[in-house]
Amino acid sequence: MTRFWPLACIILAALVPWLPGMPSFWVTLLNYTGIAAIVAIGLVVLTGIGGMTSFGQATLLGLGAYTTAIMSKYYDISPWLGLPAGLLVTAAGATLIGAVTVRLSGHYLALGTIAWSVGLYYTFANLDLVGRNDGISGIPPLEIAGYRLIDARMSFTVIWLGVLLAALATMNLLDSRAGRAIRALKGGAVAAASFGVDTARTRLLAFVYSAVLAGFAGWLYVHMQRSVNPTPFGFYQSIQYLLMAVIGGAAHIPGALLGAALVTLVNDRLQDILPKLFGARGNYESIVFGMLLIAVLQWAPDGLWPLVARFRPRRRAIQADAPRLAAQTMPERGSTLLEVVRLRRSFGGLVAVNDIDFTLKAGEILGLIGPNGAGKSTIFNLISGVDTPTGGIVRFRGGDLTGRPARHVAAQGIARTFQHVKLVATMSVIENVAIGAHLRGHASPLAGLLRLDRAEDARLYAEAARQLARVGLADAADRPATSLALGQQRIVEIARALCLDPVLLLLDEPAAGLRHNEKAELATLLRRLRDEGVTILLVEHDMEFVMGLVDRLVVMDFGTKLADGPPDVVRVDPRVIEAYLGSVE
Repeated sequence: MTRFWPLACIILAALVPWLPGMPSFWVTLLNYTGIAAIVAIGLVVLTGIGGMTSFGQATLLGLGAYTTAIMSKYYDISPWLGLPAGLLVTAAGATLIGAVTVRLSGHYLALGTIAWSVGLYYTFANLDLVGRNDGISGIPPLEIAGYRLIDARMSFTVIWLGVLLAALATMNLLDSRAGRAIRALKGGAVAAASFGVDTARTRLLAFVYSAVLAGFAGWLYVHMQRSVNPTPFGFYQSIQYLLMAVIGGAAHIPGALLGAALVTLVNDRLQDILPKLFGARGNYESIVFGMLLIAVLQWAPDGLWPLVARFRPRRRAIQADAPRLAAQTMPERGSTLLEVVRLRRSFGGLVAVNDIDFTLKAGEILGLIGPNGAGKSTIFNLISGVDTPTGGIVRFRGGDLTGRPARHVAAQGIARTFQHVKLVATMSVIENVAIGAHLRGHASPLAGLLRLDRAEDARLYAEAARQLARVGLADAADRPATSLALGQQRIVEIARALCLDPVLLLLDEPAAGLRHNEKAELATLLRRLRDEGVTILLVEHDMEFVMGLVDRLVVMDFGTKLADGPPDVVRVDPRVIEAYLGSVE
């Protein structure tokens, strides 16, 4: 039955406004609810899922509204042609604004959106072309087959079909390769970049997409209202849209609809009730909404929708016979794969990595060990592009990787895990693993939006399922990633790394949190990977695990290399015993 819900929504959109006894006032109020819901759906993508707070969505709505108003009023162009024009202008404006704004983070991003929102609002209010504060009136309504949609009931059907379209498009986008990249921003942007996601471009995509939905809502608003002025596009209205998303459930599309309905309908009732209570008119509803927001953040930080709807993990059907993805060509065993030459990283006066040299041969497992704070994870960050060296050279397969961004390093066939697990809490295990195959797919965001990427996505998920089976976690594929034990989460990270089809695998403490038998299984897996041609650089504190697994060891202490050689030689080196192994004993 669930597959037919869009058809049910279409039927409801056509019939609800014509129900006997339905007042025109309530139909109009539901129209405003639908327009607000479209803006809130955009905020689900931007804020709830992408982790970027915007206080400027109302102003972006104004870009779409004013564009179609000018075209239809002054140039007698059909409102239907005003839709693509409004979307293009809004997308172009959002691209220019977002190119600067989304590079900010945290409260700086929020302040940035406030700044350009206020700037555009006063531009609308002082520009002669758009009628200054008086705005534009006499805007023609939408027209279908010669019938002018002046009646609120006809507008209701168009608006709520628009809500359905926005919801379906957003669901398609979030369930695509580009959507997984957006979802990875909030909980693991560093990890996403390490698997080839261009995080700056992905943040801009989320920003522009939410702006396009706001522009679409502006087009609907202006041809329903048939007039436009700056008032609905100010900072206060942007706060209300954000309030809708947060109260409803900022990470859930149905939550956007719930929040839009609650805020719009409650706001209307409060405007009638509160002046009677206080004996004077004023914006008392703002005080109530502030209190409501505090209560929701306190008692339901994920919004109200998760409280009214019980979520079960989606069981994803995997196409087992999907064609396999193209595989890397492994280098000749024994050839020099990685060269680290006088690598150095300083943080002010602290030298974390002090002129380290070592090489790694293809088909070898190299262990990197040393006390806490020796600089091991810093070396991983320098090799994988997460951090930039102060000096020295990193060569991979003869090419210079020094200072290259993480997504470029991933494209060369280097995958990694992290000392502190970096999985996206809002995604299932198999969705997290599929992020590792990001560079092995090529579908565009538009293909995902239109659901034209299904064949490629089936191949990506089939690869993710194979890697989960490879590490022994096939049964956990549909579980929330953070519901697993810490040791299992580390194994999920390994499966994600294997999805990249790596030539070199960087494992940062993969055995931490594993039981004895799980460590034995992990060692067996790593030996099998080595036999298949995968080269492994390993950081680990469990000496029993390391000594029985690696071909060679590099020992560090205070950022400096102490020893380099086979395990049997390194373990009896007096300097190593004094600095590390002796302290363990």
